[in-house]
Amino acid sequence: MAETTLGEVMAELAGLEDPKAREVNGRHGDDHGVNLGKLRALAKRLKTQQELARRLWETDDTAAKLLAILICRPKAFERDELDGMLRKARTPKVHDWLVNYVVKKNPHAEELRLAWSDDPDPAAASAGWALTAERVAKQPGGLDLAGLLDIIEAEMKDAPDRLQWAMNACLAQIGIEHAEHRARAIDIGERLAVLKDYPTSPGCTSPFAPIWINEMVGRRHEK
Repeated sequence: MAETTLGEVMAELAGLEDPKAREVNGRHGDDHGVNLGKLRALAKRLKTQQELARRLWETDDTAAKLLAILICRPKAFERDELDGMLRKARTPKVHDWLVNYVVKKNPHAEELRLAWSDDPDPAAASAGWALTAERVAKQPGGLDLAGLLDIIEAEMKDAPDRLQWAMNACLAQIGIEHAEHRARAIDIGERLAVLKDYPTSPGCTSPFAPIWINEMVGRRHEK
């Protein structure tokens, strides 16, 4: 299937359209009707095809964009290309997958993190904070963690939803990974009460930072 055309793939995506999947996805702000398991199976069959991925992205169809993310080569994109893609991501799932599956694996990730973190566009800023949370957990050297907590304390409460979620994840990662900042991170979470009442399924960890921090730290101590 190495020579699959854009038209063939779009036809296959259309054939996977499921009204029930569209309804479920719609509840999360995603405007497509393809089951993600079936989308991943299609991507596995297509394997990596960078040019096809670029053409799928250009269709501006949400399912096609998600498929493009799954079959692309993350390291093949230039910095400005990724910046433009992020600004056209539109739906939450496309935004999330683009940041996690592509940008984080790209050589320009740190440059984009710095550029996006204070971008006036909340969607771009949230991507910057998601990349910062990743660095807090995996490569904290050079980060001003106290300074990040200052910004979170001042801005998270009134931030737009997607940006608030990313800042909250960064707050939690600081508390989980860095014991010297844990008490302050928990205190900020308690006072701001962001996501305190977020509905959490049984067996899942609450995104409310104090609960999230304590649960993850507790698990490590159990090992």
